[in-house]
Amino acid sequence: MKARRILSALFVFSILLAACATATPAPTAAPIEPTMAPATSAPSGPPAVCGTDAGGCAVFAAGEPIMIGFAGPMSGDVSAFGIDASQGIDIALTDAGTFEGHAFEQVPEDDQASPEVGAAVAQRFASNPAVVAIVGHLFSGATNAAMPIYADAFLPMMSPSATRIDLTEQGNPSFNRNVGNDKVQGQLAATFIFDNLGAKKLAIIHDGGAYGLGLAERARDVYVSLGGEVVAFQGIEVGGTDYSAVLADVAAKGPEAIFFGGYTGEGAVIANQKAGAGMADVTFISDDGIYGSQFVDLAGANSEGVYATSAGRPAASTAVAEFDAKYLAAYGVPSGSLSPYSWYSYSSAAVLIDAIKKTAIVGGDGSLYIPRDALVKAVRGTKGFQGLVGDITCDATGECGTGGFAVYAVQNSTWVELPAGYKPS
Repeated sequence: MKARRILSALFVFSILLAACATATPAPTAAPIEPTMAPATSAPSGPPAVCGTDAGGCAVFAAGEPIMIGFAGPMSGDVSAFGIDASQGIDIALTDAGTFEGHAFEQVPEDDQASPEVGAAVAQRFASNPAVVAIVGHLFSGATNAAMPIYADAFLPMMSPSATRIDLTEQGNPSFNRNVGNDKVQGQLAATFIFDNLGAKKLAIIHDGGAYGLGLAERARDVYVSLGGEVVAFQGIEVGGTDYSAVLADVAAKGPEAIFFGGYTGEGAVIANQKAGAGMADVTFISDDGIYGSQFVDLAGANSEGVYATSAGRPAASTAVAEFDAKYLAAYGVPSGSLSPYSWYSYSSAAVLIDAIKKTAIVGGDGSLYIPRDALVKAVRGTKGFQGLVGDITCDATGECGTGGFAVYAVQNSTWVELPAGYKPS
């Protein structure tokens, strides 16, 4: 609101100056040579759209960086997801270079994968006038808590990893994602367990969260529709270190496989303790919440042979190869090793930058103006953008994902994507 009052004052001041001017005709100006910059230029002062855009304009004086926020877990047992995404974003911002003399900078925030912290992070971004768009959030619970705050602040989001089904069913104008959703992931998990693994009795454990429970319910429903029997559907406490009682109850039901809906920390505890419950030979499969090197580190030898569904790797291309080389050179680990979302986070940032360039206006005072509501609409209106993960086109609800999901297994301490039709030997 403060920014809009300042713009209004400038507009009134310009009118007063015009009223006081003499009637002497001004000399004819020399023609302005066209420039390569794609930004629209306003004839003088703040552009008129800043007075009509519902969100007002973000204003950047000459040379000031344009800030893109990032929200994800940067600490704790799922920190690899946030670190990976932040690193992918940094490469995207470097590749973008400068625009009208303005660099793009990331403002990273640790939301601890928590809805409460996620909402607090969103409030901080909403109160920062230099932040114009958000990559994130990464986890569905934190995303859900932050979405209404961003909508009120006219901050567009592009999440590379929040897969909960109903996030795009709330009519929120700010939220978009370039990854598939758990309707697809849950179906893949259930089908793989029933058809590929041949397990006809399944125990499902979940963490009770927005993501874990929703995915578990989807997998359950599909598995039952295929003719499988769900012998247990049980929640656990997040952050627990001993699930032996739960696993003993599950073992008594005689499952042939266990599906877990949740994240790395709890998944590793289950992997480490299921043998102690007499289920050493019971197959363990989870989701993209456990995918990554952090799970292998926590579960150690017990990670071997664990399955997980996760976002598919991008198709081979020159752009992907160049990104992979930059990532490895900068961070010393391969892209896709910390989490499956290295390429998705890069593409999320690239989409936001593209929309910023399309909506920004250079004012007559030399400042760069970004109409906030217009930017929200531009992100939602993305069509045919070529990201690392393929063609990115957003529908009316914010579903922009092009890539599907794949099944991975830990083999020799490394997550390996399994071929279609895979069956264990």
